[in-house]
Amino acid sequence: MDKGSITLIGGGPGDPELITVAGYKALMRADVVLADRLGPTALLDELEDHVQVIDVGKAPGSHLATQEEINQRLVSEARQGKNVVRLKGGDPYVLGRGGEEAAYAAAHGFTVRVIPGITSAVAVPAAAGIPVTHRGLAAGFSVVTGHQELGDVPLRTDHTLVILMGVGRLAATVQTLTGRGLGTNTPIAIIERGYSQTQRTTIGTLEEIVVRAQQAAVTNPAVIVIGDVVRLAPDAAVQLAELQPLTHTDTAVPALFVD
Repeated sequence: MDKGSITLIGGGPGDPELITVAGYKALMRADVVLADRLGPTALLDELEDHVQVIDVGKAPGSHLATQEEINQRLVSEARQGKNVVRLKGGDPYVLGRGGEEAAYAAAHGFTVRVIPGITSAVAVPAAAGIPVTHRGLAAGFSVVTGHQELGDVPLRTDHTLVILMGVGRLAATVQTLTGRGLGTNTPIAIIERGYSQTQRTTIGTLEEIVVRAQQAAVTNPAVIVIGDVVRLAPDAAVQLAELQPLTHTDTAVPALFVD
């Protein structure tokens, strides 16, 4: 039996037109596809009838498969001589655990082909009209996961902070950042469902974003952008101007939304 292959494809932020040409071609050659929920799942309808699609998507509090199970399935399918594709959202090597999957496959004798994708950390802010860098405002940016503590994240006025998977810990994040000295008037944007028909952006400041997000019933998937570049969003001036002083803002209380 011929040895199979494993390909990790970064599918981009979800819009099927934003997958790379190389990624699309590799997907169409698959025998088996292990797909995430945030990838360009609409493209799965274009696969040949014989292609097996395995949903391994992860949602807050609900994982159809553990990471170890995904790793094992990639290898077990490839050992059967199949062309196995791991279709992931964004870029597989930007907070996507693609490195873990490639390392596991390599340890079991498979050289993995990695096809990069457009990371949602840059694409989703762009969809909302927010550049993560801008001359005179931000010379660089950091991308972190909202599941981690942010006690050592760089905080500078010329540096944008992008947080993925951060809605559930929004209150704790705000408390940490302001506690480290980031100004409470720092602009922040939460972009939900980027590049979809229901994309929505909630803009505010660190001082009151937790309450605003609760009032707007913000949900995942979402990308959080913190820094002066938020002011460049087309509707930023309106949203920031409309903010009224809150009688009470307690960022220590748990948020009423989940990530």
